[in-house]
Amino acid sequence: MREKELRIALVCYGGVSLAVYMHGVTKELWHFARASHDFRSGEPSGNPVQRAYRDLLTAIADQGETRLRVIPDILTGASAGGLNAIFLAEGLLTGRSLDPLTRLWLERADSDVLVAPEARPGNRFSKLWAQPIVEYALRRPGNAVSRTVAVETREEVRAKLSRLIRSRWFAPPFSGIGMARMIDDALVAMAEQEDGPPLVPPGHPVDLFVTATDFRGSRVPLRLHSPALATETEHRLPISFRAHGGDTTLAPRPELVFAARATSSFPGAFPPLTVAEIESLASERRLDWNSRDAFLSRIMPHHAHAHDLDQVALIDGAVLVGAPFAEAIAALSGRPATREVDRRFIYIDPRPDLRITGAGNDRQEQKEVGFFSSIFGALSAIPREQPIRDDLERIDAHSREAARLRAIVEGLRPEVEATVDRLLGRTLFLDRPTPERLTKWRRRAQQAAAEQAGFAFHSYARSKFTGIVEHLAGLIHRAIPGDRPVRESVIGALTGHFEREGLGSLSGGKLGASGDAIDFFRAHDLGFRIRRLRLLARRLSPNDIGGTLPPPKREIARKAVYDALSIYTRLDGIEVLGDEFPDLAGKVLSQPDGAIAHIAETRDLAATDPVVDALLAEGLAQLPREQRRAMLLAYLGFPFYDIATLPLLGARGFDEFEPIKIDRISPEDASAIRPGGASTCLRGIEFYNFGAFFSRAYRENDYLWGRLHGADRMIDIVASTLEPEQTLPETTLTAIRREAFLAILDEEEKAGLCRTSLVTALRAEVEEKLPA
Repeated sequence: MREKELRIALVCYGGVSLAVYMHGVTKELWHFARASHDFRSGEPSGNPVQRAYRDLLTAIADQGETRLRVIPDILTGASAGGLNAIFLAEGLLTGRSLDPLTRLWLERADSDVLVAPEARPGNRFSKLWAQPIVEYALRRPGNAVSRTVAVETREEVRAKLSRLIRSRWFAPPFSGIGMARMIDDALVAMAEQEDGPPLVPPGHPVDLFVTATDFRGSRVPLRLHSPALATETEHRLPISFRAHGGDTTLAPRPELVFAARATSSFPGAFPPLTVAEIESLASERRLDWNSRDAFLSRIMPHHAHAHDLDQVALIDGAVLVGAPFAEAIAALSGRPATREVDRRFIYIDPRPDLRITGAGNDRQEQKEVGFFSSIFGALSAIPREQPIRDDLERIDAHSREAARLRAIVEGLRPEVEATVDRLLGRTLFLDRPTPERLTKWRRRAQQAAAEQAGFAFHSYARSKFTGIVEHLAGLIHRAIPGDRPVRESVIGALTGHFEREGLGSLSGGKLGASGDAIDFFRAHDLGFRIRRLRLLARRLSPNDIGGTLPPPKREIARKAVYDALSIYTRLDGIEVLGDEFPDLAGKVLSQPDGAIAHIAETRDLAATDPVVDALLAEGLAQLPREQRRAMLLAYLGFPFYDIATLPLLGARGFDEFEPIKIDRISPEDASAIRPGGASTCLRGIEFYNFGAFFSRAYRENDYLWGRLHGADRMIDIVASTLEPEQTLPETTLTAIRREAFLAILDEEEKAGLCRTSLVTALRAEVEEKLPA
């Protein structure tokens, strides 16, 4: 069958207590990834929810002859959305479920639990003098509780608000170390579960970014014309992690707690996070944090350089970045693609209709900004309400450029194929490739492309050289242990080394590249090889040559191309360079030849190329003569395409440079059970989105709706990977939705964390809306 990957870049908004809803959504992404693993491996799915999702993957395979794998591999989040992203990333790597985080949200995300022990009012007479003020604030006509909280829970909310207001004043009421302990408890409970299969392919990168806000900020340099160097204060602090399929954890526990505590440190409610707090937790729980210095230097290099880490105070990431799309977009760079990829950006927005001016139409109400609305609105709603249009337009520009480059290649095809045909068309056995013949034909075509390009070849060669040097510098820079020099200095050291080796000029006169340049490209130009194979993969798509082939023949050829591609992409990273590489990388400024020679020897592209040629020769030999010849013309003609497109493509030849689709998961988009958006189903939206922190009933409600909405939207998103002419019948999707919804509710009833009456009511609603 056709192999395809649905890769998901997930963006979790900051949403205060609506993070409980987002947790329900992320749980369904985990279930989909597990169902996808079981479907691909042929292992039975014991979980009924996963069986429902597996039924969808089976239906897609039957309808479109496509074996789909669902891989969430880029995760970003702000505030409590960041906390959800951290646990999802750990669950994807380890295969362990997110149930411990469910318990944390339902049982402990309550104002009475979060208040620091030393800040709690000792009894109902504490701050007795303040009681009339509190009562007036909570019960006066038109007060925030009466306007934003449902009648049946107003007394519960008022009681908890009263205790919160009468806790310590002029200091955050919630406990920072208490929150850190809660997060660590959930991580420990997660680690104590039985190991599951990793839900990302072996070696595939998983990137996590959560945002924090550096309250005091750090001084960062600005390069200007005049003055030559200036500084400004930077308060944004993204905290990043990268792991790979097969790793046993995303990072040491203290670092995960640090990131979760920092991103969700709601200002005024929690004290800012300090390094000392996590050190205290590590000491209290006897945790080894041997990577402390390396971690802090990596995420806060300016503070580490200034030796003021003990002064750092971090607050909620949503203060400045409530929807961290930029980090997810940046993570696309350098991402390997060894199968056909359908890349999606999915963002979870629990309440897209939110407006801090209120939902009513009364003009007088719209003008009033009271005590609670100004505090809670400014801290929770404004950052999340900042437009994401700029980020979405960047993604759209990426997709348009990918389409434009494809159009350029298609426009060049007739001329390139005619040129290669004139060059090799009369060659004996052209339609019967062997590894030796492919090697000889490739070199002849590359030489001809260089000669025929004329002056354009020199700019092309310089673009290739610059891109390769920058890529090598990036590898070396990432591998340098301890304090790293700026990346530009590594680029400068490599450039100087290669110029001393005779690469100051790449020209070899009318014959194209010089001998030294040819040797350099053969040893280091991994990007050229990857781009060439991606062209072949696109030619085998159903909209191109692949559409004229019988599916079994097409898939044999596709497998050969993607297997060859995986050989090269596995060489593109620091992991393959071995344990001795960091030491060589650390000496790059004084001895650049050591790191460069090690990369060339480890990759050994000269020995790898014949292996790839052998794979391709075998795979293409299975095709009918006409299609085999067309594939050979594309493969041998690639140097002509590359000379025309590389100046436009740049270093992105290493990326999964494909059009990107954007999907949203929100109550407004999931209407299979109850239409109407957040106002009809979520309770945490009350009291300025803080409602669920004051009522467990609200948390249970929003968590269940998060799971149901996550299932609803993920079924739509996964089904949309089929080609338009292969769409699944709506009756099939409805049956799968019903199966998934009822399996979710059965699972929650068995777990016993949510009220039976709530589960029963939702089950009845599902059965009424989606009859069997």
